Amino acid sequence: MNARTEPSEGETEAIARPPLVRELLLVAGLFLVYKFGRQLAAGHTGEAFDNAHRVWDLERAVHLPGEGSVQNLLLHGDTLVHIANTYYATIHFPATAAFLIWLYMRRPGHYVWARRVLAAVTAAALVVHLAFPLAPPRMLAAAGLVDTAKVYGPSVYGPPQTDHLSNQFAAMPSLHFGWALMVAIGLIVATRSRWRWLWLLHPLLTLTVIVGTANHYWLDAIVAAAMLGVALAVLHPPHRTTTTAGRVQENPAPVEEKQHVLVGAGR
Repeated sequence: MNARTEPSEGETEAIARPPLVRELLLVAGLFLVYKFGRQLAAGHTGEAFDNAHRVWDLERAVHLPGEGSVQNLLLHGDTLVHIANTYYATIHFPATAAFLIWLYMRRPGHYVWARRVLAAVTAAALVVHLAFPLAPPRMLAAAGLVDTAKVYGPSVYGPPQTDHLSNQFAAMPSLHFGWALMVAIGLIVATRSRWRWLWLLHPLLTLTVIVGTANHYWLDAIVAAAMLGVALAVLHPPHRTTTTAGRVQENPAPVEEKQHVLVGAGR
């Protein structure tokens, strides 16, 4: 980070960081609630496949590009598809955690905003998972796609019948994409570097991976982006200007000085 992306000294002092232990417990609690909530939607196999056919048919009706066109790009070489599977399996949580940790340490105000947005999007996603179970395209025979994680590895899922650690029928919305997009937006908003727009490569790469590996439909990412858009419209980031933040610290008692002036004027 260069000086243009660093917070002003005034901002760092003016915005207190939330208590670390409380934040760790809060984030862990939200994650556990989400994981246990997803399990409530497990087992709706018939409904999940019916919804998958509806989503697939809707995408073709509105002329969205086939997910297979992206997968064909990955299948040009075993190394490329293996990298895509590894990215899907390993980047999602660590990237989001690193994003929150950096904001907590360097942009406390933006951290609170980002945590609230992520919590709102994740809660809304859980509702959709419960109301609309959806089998991913890798399970849909009509899609004609390869389960790249199963064929090339690595895979984070076992057979749906025996995989009790995850709900594979919770494809919509894609939190892989929703969280990645929020990470990019959060870093763009919280920093000033001219290169900050390159963070958009993260959700773009994530979109390519989740579609190319047949773990998500295009509509899964579209719904996630729409949910994030609503959350961002309701939850606004803090305003931060270097000059304003500096003035707050340089003039710690403007109210007291103003009171002296008013008292003198009344004499």
